[in-house]
Amino acid sequence: MWFRIGVHVGDIMVQGDNLFGDAVNIAARLEALAEPGGICVSGVVRDHIGTKLPLSFADLGEQQVKNIAQPIKAYRIGGETSLIDATGPATPLPLPDKPSIAVLPFQNMSGDPEQEYFADGMVEEITTAISRLPWLFVIARNSSFAYKGKAVDVRQVARELGVRYVLEGSVRRAGNRVRITGQLIDTATGAHIWADRFDGALDDIFELQDQVASNVVGAIEPRLRQSEIEHASRKPTSSLDAYDLYLRALAEVHKFTAEGVCQAVPLLQRALAIDPAYAPAAALIGLCRHFQRDHGMGGPILDEDVADSVRLARHAIAVGKDDPDALWMGAFVLAVFAGEHASAAGIIDRALALNPNSAHAWMHAGLVAGFRNQPGAAMKALKLAMRLSPLDPQGLGAKSALALAHLAAGRYEEALEWADRALYEQPRFDPAMGVKIVACARLGRIDEARNWLKRRLELQPGLTIAKWKKNAAVRIASPELLALFEDGLRKAGLPEA
Repeated sequence: MWFRIGVHVGDIMVQGDNLFGDAVNIAARLEALAEPGGICVSGVVRDHIGTKLPLSFADLGEQQVKNIAQPIKAYRIGGETSLIDATGPATPLPLPDKPSIAVLPFQNMSGDPEQEYFADGMVEEITTAISRLPWLFVIARNSSFAYKGKAVDVRQVARELGVRYVLEGSVRRAGNRVRITGQLIDTATGAHIWADRFDGALDDIFELQDQVASNVVGAIEPRLRQSEIEHASRKPTSSLDAYDLYLRALAEVHKFTAEGVCQAVPLLQRALAIDPAYAPAAALIGLCRHFQRDHGMGGPILDEDVADSVRLARHAIAVGKDDPDALWMGAFVLAVFAGEHASAAGIIDRALALNPNSAHAWMHAGLVAGFRNQPGAAMKALKLAMRLSPLDPQGLGAKSALALAHLAAGRYEEALEWADRALYEQPRFDPAMGVKIVACARLGRIDEARNWLKRRLELQPGLTIAKWKKNAAVRIASPELLALFEDGLRKAGLPEA
């Protein structure tokens, strides 16, 4: 039988065989933080020991102790290992062939044991939501909850569960308000990839749990992707598989440059040569060619490239019918290259049914709605996308799409505001430039419209009304919206042919 030990130094009261006082209470709480076979001590004990004993200490940070007003500094004796490790280290589990994560039980910081159910329910909701992401390997709740009530080292958890990432957090209640904090850790480096907090009222606990779970997943998904991209970029080229090639292509696409997009396509083609059924790679090729043709990133794109993109998009949707990323990317390609906007909207709806926390799926749902001249639906989807991932590196796409939606609604000042936000992040972002030119022309600010048209022509020399209309007539489903753009570009001085 393994025992836990908690040690604190302080005054106590003695009544017969019983001991009382804050010191006893603190020692008991420290004992609960120790691992089986381990010893947990307070900061006071650590200071008393100093260098008198050949011991190492792992800092557990400040711990909130029931019935004690101030948090207590706690340490685990033995550094990263506990006394139970003397029986021999367990063999670390190998990492899966895709990103892996464990959601640890959240710490109840309320000092109220009755709030444990809320903290546990929060973790259940987040675990369930993350499990919807098919590209993630998520440890089951029962295994993660084996660590409940323990002071754990995330690197030890990673070894024992065979995961790269750990999500941990805490819940604190004060009256009818609750604060939930979370942090995502890359156990390979110890780096904090993401951290945030959420505040809300307890009037409807279950609605709050759903809201926080959705926000957590929406926020960490792009951070996980970026972390995986960085891991893949450090691998030698001789050991790359289809997934690594896809991640490297994503890294190039995220640069939003002509060079990056052009380099991404051959990487994706190599991925498909390894795995022809790799749906996200097939869909992303079409997205790259959309950037090349419609954003002026490294064109020209030939008609056979467009036809190939449509073919690959249909293939991605067919073989990736349960992959939300493949679905929304493939659907968007069908909208902009084949003009199949209604079908694209339905396919993106399926992607959102599979992963309702996908900020990118919501963003492209808003784009398609904007192309269909449905500004209300577009704004709703785009604002949700930005709420789910407020710090997304690709967030300028949502801002530009909101500019388009406001333009379609006749709110030209608001359209300019959102276009400027997108252009602040990426001054060469062509869609935002287009909205800005048209909005300025509609507001009678012709000189400003001409200046922005000049910048756009630097990116797309030789652009004319005829060339623009050839592509835009497929991408923009609404004749009224198409006419609005054409009139604005003409007023800004874009030549007819």
